[in-house]
Amino acid sequence: MKKLMLGNEAIARGVYEAGATVASAYPGTPSTEITECIAKYDGIYAEWSPNEKVAMEVAIGSAIGGARSVVSMKHVGLNVAADPLFTVAYTGVNAGLTIFVADDPGMHSSQNEQDTRILARAAQVPVLEPADSMECKEFVKKAMCISETYDTPVIVRLTTRVSHSQGIVEVCEPEAFKLKSYVKNIKKYVMTPGNAKGRHVVVEERMQKLAKDIKELGLYKEELTDSKIGIITSGICYQYVKESGVHANILKLDMVNPLPEDLIKDFAKKVEKVYIVEELEPAIEEQVRSMGIDAVGKSFFGRQGEITVRKIREVLGYEVDEVKGAKELPIRPPVLCPGCPHRGVYTVLKKLNLTVTGDIGCYTLGSSLPHAAMDTCICMGASIGMSHGFEKARGKEAMKKTVAIIGDSTFIHSGITGLINVVYNQGISTVIIADNSTTGMTGHQNHPATGKTLKGEITAALNLEELVKAVGISNVRTVNAYDMKAVEAALKEETAKEAPSVIITKAPCKLLIKEKWDAYRIDEDKCINCGICSKLGCPALAKGKVVTEINDALCAGCGLCAAICPKDAISKGEN
Repeated sequence: MKKLMLGNEAIARGVYEAGATVASAYPGTPSTEITECIAKYDGIYAEWSPNEKVAMEVAIGSAIGGARSVVSMKHVGLNVAADPLFTVAYTGVNAGLTIFVADDPGMHSSQNEQDTRILARAAQVPVLEPADSMECKEFVKKAMCISETYDTPVIVRLTTRVSHSQGIVEVCEPEAFKLKSYVKNIKKYVMTPGNAKGRHVVVEERMQKLAKDIKELGLYKEELTDSKIGIITSGICYQYVKESGVHANILKLDMVNPLPEDLIKDFAKKVEKVYIVEELEPAIEEQVRSMGIDAVGKSFFGRQGEITVRKIREVLGYEVDEVKGAKELPIRPPVLCPGCPHRGVYTVLKKLNLTVTGDIGCYTLGSSLPHAAMDTCICMGASIGMSHGFEKARGKEAMKKTVAIIGDSTFIHSGITGLINVVYNQGISTVIIADNSTTGMTGHQNHPATGKTLKGEITAALNLEELVKAVGISNVRTVNAYDMKAVEAALKEETAKEAPSVIITKAPCKLLIKEKWDAYRIDEDKCINCGICSKLGCPALAKGKVVTEINDALCAGCGLCAAICPKDAISKGEN
């Protein structure tokens, strides 16, 4: 039976068909849907872990315990999971362990454009790279076999285009995989220096054998013509090459780490010129050139963003259609949703002119106009540590005009240790935990403080207020995120203290609330067109030289505009 599937959906199907029984992840676009789809299959245990490191460790423990296991994350999540990744390459596995990592060329939803292949080379972990949905499914099964045959974790590298594009997938019955027995083996699984030295030798030998076995494993596709041009490519770039219609010999690599040197050299002998078509880093090109092959790639395609069909045709000297300039369109920057509980918090932060060390989440949009109320955003959990560092650089007086802001899911992910550091090292940071009761940016996933698991099961809900107190914060207060007066009072009082503080601004994301709400309206007789309400940056407020109306279809009934109107000209209407 054939089905139309997204790449991420096909990955999940591959997990099911491969007989895997344990899946862990932390949500992150473009990888999120992998685990959400896995969770729909009965017989597979699936969880959201607090962060990618924990998710990786869960999968490693499960694989060593004898169950085929998978773990999913986006490219920057692999940084968080790098510590266990580098060492599980030494220990090897028992049952298969496959790691799905989704890169984001073009940075559609990411803070950097790193290339997973580079980290995989450093970790000495093999990498498969599918080019479409069908390969996504099949490569999961191939990865499991490689993992068990060669005793190694295997990365399946995706990109945004593969994860989120659709293709026809042949659906098969799942493999009946039985739990493997676990045998205690201290020299293999306990990586003290003495044991690790021996395992490093195993890793090197394994990668050399894999490189030699790629042809036998069928992890490549060679398409030969009478052309003098040869193209070496992989993943989505193979699709771009095919769509470009250029006349060339093509070597499509399914495994991009390690590379099959003999196969590549044989291919290069058949042509006069070799082009490497790959996105981001020259991971293939540099290795091919080190083989003595005069290959070119990045000098034409660059290291930034996505490669296009047009670019391939231009580089290889083909005609391209003339592109007419796009019509000028209105600028539509990303904004906080109508009714977002973060909007009032940022309105207050801007009013108080505070320096704000920020973090990763939908509340990062507080850096955008009209608020522009965030000074830094580096990575998950960085806001608290950076706030503490800011204090050590500029002193306690500067901290009275500085706060850190972090979301509830992000705080659990990697903010807790930063807060412990503030307490331990006698800092006085004021931290806002913007608690909207979900992992908002990636599509409303549950986390340990929501009281529900990935599969919707009721579980213990982490109490953020009690947790914060437990790490040594005595100044803790929870305020309604929509009550701007309370938020302002809390900020003024807590930043004035020479002691660490946590303010939890609490209100659920409006998109979680399913019931209808009454929209607000403007009384034109009372409105003086002062424009104060427009400073909220709410999409429901129609804008011109003055605010003229509230869009009923967009208004989420939060009441922030009514709260700041100096003339009481805004009130709740009736649907």
